[in-house]
Amino acid sequence: MSHHDIGERLKRARKHSGLTRRGLAEASGVSVSLIRKLEQGERTDTRLETARRLASALHIPTTRLISGEAGDAEPAHGAEADTWARVHDALTGQGIGGATEEPTLDGVRVGLDNAISAYADGNLDMLSHILPPLLRDAHDLAAVHPHGRSVRAEIMQITGRLMVQTRNYSLAEQAFTVVERDAPTAVHGAALANHRVWLLLRRGRLAEAAALSIQWADDLEPRLSQATAGELSAWGWMLLRVAATASRDNRPDEADMALRLATAAAATMGRTPTSAAVRRAGFIRRFSRLTVAMQQAEQAMVEERPAAVLRIAKMIDAKRLSPSTGNRNRHLLDVAHAQVLTRRHADAFDTLLTLEREAPQWLPHQRYARDVLGLIIDRRRTLTSDMHRLAQVVRLPL
Repeated sequence: MSHHDIGERLKRARKHSGLTRRGLAEASGVSVSLIRKLEQGERTDTRLETARRLASALHIPTTRLISGEAGDAEPAHGAEADTWARVHDALTGQGIGGATEEPTLDGVRVGLDNAISAYADGNLDMLSHILPPLLRDAHDLAAVHPHGRSVRAEIMQITGRLMVQTRNYSLAEQAFTVVERDAPTAVHGAALANHRVWLLLRRGRLAEAAALSIQWADDLEPRLSQATAGELSAWGWMLLRVAATASRDNRPDEADMALRLATAAAATMGRTPTSAAVRRAGFIRRFSRLTVAMQQAEQAMVEERPAAVLRIAKMIDAKRLSPSTGNRNRHLLDVAHAQVLTRRHADAFDTLLTLEREAPQWLPHQRYARDVLGLIIDRRRTLTSDMHRLAQVVRLPL
């Protein structure tokens, strides 16, 4: 069942709840006319805010209306590009239209909070359904509300970040261009610079990434005794970008210096609460000493020091952390890679199985996971059923 079948899903859920159209209208605040048009197929789409109000009245998840139940989703082994086709259309202005209800600032902000929660939980499939209508609502709100552009910038920030993670680089740049124009505060500007450095790193443009990260790290450096949580978070994350760039460019001394400064920022950050504004501006993951330690492990992996990765990993003990804690999942891929390189293949596969179990929405989108599993399989004469299954999950052709 495609996303255009919202009317069928709505009718089925309404009848299951025992509500008439008028009863649903009274419970949700959505007009009887709109409910009828959706159910009869006269309208094939609606605002995310409207879908949420209908779902709340029906006591079901919003995503059940906008994306269908679990059995209606695309199979995990489908073409990854198709997963983000609707996000592409919403970013580029295609497929926008058909919804006549006015978006509200509060409704779009609730949608943004839901998107941030889904991102933090690694629920990328949910994001692929939430973002298209949310982007459309944000575009429309920006045209009519004085605060619409700033909210759109926050939505574009998380969209761009997601597109970098899923290697949709041109879409990420489109989103970041909107953020650059609409960013309401310096914190948003710092988050944008952080994400753009990540994009440059992913594209292998080390010189540009180094120049941008160093410039921003210098500009953001605060006085530690007076720094706010936002300033420390912005500076700390940028220092991690400096370290990541330097380690990939064979400048380990510079990477070590950046990590030492990041450790100082994290130590101070531990005494300073992180505001909701900072999290929404783009620093979704909390910056802490643990974050720095994971970056140290990543640096060791880049420098091909797998024993050091495992030594740091033992101190972090990432498997005890929540799957939505910082860079934990990405760190476990470094651990699995290090385990392969130290001939601990069974341990490496167990690490991948942990990620499959605890981050099932996140893992299929990680090319790094395919690479690590490929190294494990290359060293096997025969494959177990679990290996065949996991290869399908991460889209590794056998």
